[in-house]
Amino acid sequence: MVGGAMLVSGAGAAGATVKRDTQLVIRDISPNPVVVKKGSETTAYFDVGASSDVEKVELSVAPASATFRTMRTKDIKDLEGWRWAIGFNENDYAGKWKATAVAFDKSGKEIAKDDSFFSVEIEKGKAETRISRFSADPYKVRKGKSIYFSGRLQVDDRGWEGVRGKRVNIYYQANGSSAWKWVASDWTSRGGKFDARTKAYKSGTFRAVFNGDRELDGAKSRTDYVRVYSWRR
Repeated sequence: MVGGAMLVSGAGAAGATVKRDTQLVIRDISPNPVVVKKGSETTAYFDVGASSDVEKVELSVAPASATFRTMRTKDIKDLEGWRWAIGFNENDYAGKWKATAVAFDKSGKEIAKDDSFFSVEIEKGKAETRISRFSADPYKVRKGKSIYFSGRLQVDDRGWEGVRGKRVNIYYQANGSSAWKWVASDWTSRGGKFDARTKAYKSGTFRAVFNGDRELDGAKSRTDYVRVYSWRR
């Protein structure tokens, strides 16, 4: 890696005895654009055509923009002929890239050069969420009275921030049961805050759940236990 560019080279056939004009062209970059999914790698193939007087070809690829993120060293495969395979992942620069092919003769002299542009697109995955400060109050309540729930739904956007306008459901697991049942829900307000309530029936455990959507991952809160007692004279 030199100056943010990746450099690869290969050796070609021996130069022809007949003198001819040197030809060099990047014939194909596939796929273009290079679409990368979060957590995976996409391989791009570079095919270069060269005349018989070319002894060696070097291929470099780098973002076309003057400002870009630092790239990690990549695994680069030199295929048969003037072909290369380069893997791109979500840590690479998203945008316009330039591929440059340089041809050399037997003496190592540069005799031709060609540029071609391609794009790298990074598909955004769902953002991570969490439910913080979940609470079921009071911790001890008489049967038939209200239990109040509160908490905050947050998204990780370079730091945890509240999410507004999302539905959060409250589930209940009674003592002696393995099933979770829905008891209440609320839509988050500014700062991701939600509040809900239900009637006390039997001692058990509560938790808040956000099911997620197209942009956000789902989340579950910590559990909170409430003891329910019956009125006695």
